[in-house]
Amino acid sequence: MRRKCLIVGLLVSAAVSLAAAGEDRFEPARKVILEKMKKEGLPSLAVAVARKGEIIWEEAWGFADVEKQIPATPRTMYSLASTTKPITATALMVLVERGLVDLDKPANLYLGEGKLTGVRPEEATVRRLLRHTAGLPLHWNLIFADEAYQRPDMDETIRRYGVIVAPPGEGFSYSNLGYGILERIIERVSKKTYADFLKAEVFEPLGMTRSAVLLAPGSGADVAPRCMQQGKPFPFYDFDHRGASAVWASAHDLVRFGMFHLGNRLPDQKQILGAKSRSDMRRENRPRAPESAGSIGWSSYRLNSIHVVAHSGGMFGVGARLTLLPEKDTVCVVLTNASTGMQGTDLWDVEWEIFKTVVPGFPEAPERPAPPPAAGAFAPPDALVGVWEGTVRAAGADLPAKLTVEKAGAVKLELDGKETAALTMPTPLGALRFRDGVLLAPFMASLPTPDTARAPHILLLGAKLRGDKLGGSLSAVAMNQRFCYSHRIELERRNERRP
Repeated sequence: MRRKCLIVGLLVSAAVSLAAAGEDRFEPARKVILEKMKKEGLPSLAVAVARKGEIIWEEAWGFADVEKQIPATPRTMYSLASTTKPITATALMVLVERGLVDLDKPANLYLGEGKLTGVRPEEATVRRLLRHTAGLPLHWNLIFADEAYQRPDMDETIRRYGVIVAPPGEGFSYSNLGYGILERIIERVSKKTYADFLKAEVFEPLGMTRSAVLLAPGSGADVAPRCMQQGKPFPFYDFDHRGASAVWASAHDLVRFGMFHLGNRLPDQKQILGAKSRSDMRRENRPRAPESAGSIGWSSYRLNSIHVVAHSGGMFGVGARLTLLPEKDTVCVVLTNASTGMQGTDLWDVEWEIFKTVVPGFPEAPERPAPPPAAGAFAPPDALVGVWEGTVRAAGADLPAKLTVEKAGAVKLELDGKETAALTMPTPLGALRFRDGVLLAPFMASLPTPDTARAPHILLLGAKLRGDKLGGSLSAVAMNQRFCYSHRIELERRNERRP
């Protein structure tokens, strides 16, 4: 191990490197990393790479804590955001192997006071929660230390927002809340807190000494606070879906986790999962394959004929990627602690350059798809045109709702007697459109509840057309992006008139 300081413009980079003898081959990747840090104002970045059962490169650049001038190292703990999910899935599979949880039983069987409701909750199995096919809508809830709002009890969160809006198994809908519900299942079945179970049954047995579920700001030299660009820290924040987002880990620990999942168990690691469970979790997702034949906790697919098993994470002050190439016996971790907003920092370009360096014959990065052309005027199909009436379930009450879709393309939503026209300009949530039977419509309107009172918000309607019914979710999305609370909406056609 050795440390060296690099100065690139105004960027001060502190690096710790493994495998000095092979150092030169990583120069192209270093160049990409340093250019990205300078261009995007990233205060620090850490990588770890394993191949054929050995860690071949670990290095970090910049300052984990800019204010305290603490250099980043491969053992610095970073917030993982959604890269938490394969860790939660691993913990759940430990309980499955012990015979305490059945993947194909209803999730409600393992829940307490807070249970799933809505559309056919008995079909929302544990497996479907793991695979984002339980029919839950959009949800995120970031609870910042600079606001008075307090994190609700998990059972209360499930009561409020664990409302299924589409038939379970019908399709994929990414769900942070689904993994929050898995967190609660782990707690109830194990009789330990989520944080304690991960520590005792995943982190310690796998030698992940720099990994934890952080529920308060970390201290010391080994925690990188979540930052805006150029290193100004965000206030610490927690979640009501810790099982989706709350793990912190070092690049060194995370590459060890990836190695374990590829069957490269290190001498100090215990066999917390058998080979079959790990193989089942990594299974490649194929079109029209049965749900039982798909991956668990990972995104698993082919890209340029290469089997990729991965999960990324991004939110305020976070960029994370953990990728396994099973056929190449390779693991890559890239972590940073800065972003401009909720989407986090994209580290795909760094990861691809690393794979080109360490995997012989690895292809050039494919061209990223061009942004879709600007949508023209909204032209609804005849089946959607008309007046639709029903209710929105919010804060324990059914609120009257009316949707009017005009032949000329105007879409209007009336809530509690107040009518608002859908936005026609593109928004970060998407543009007004009808695709695959689903109407997506953003509105500059509000849905008053005790939770949404935290911040100004807009509404996003996502409703599927089923004959003379429209059903789905009406999501309140904070303008400061700190929350997305979704509510079930059910509408029926009230006339045959085509406005």
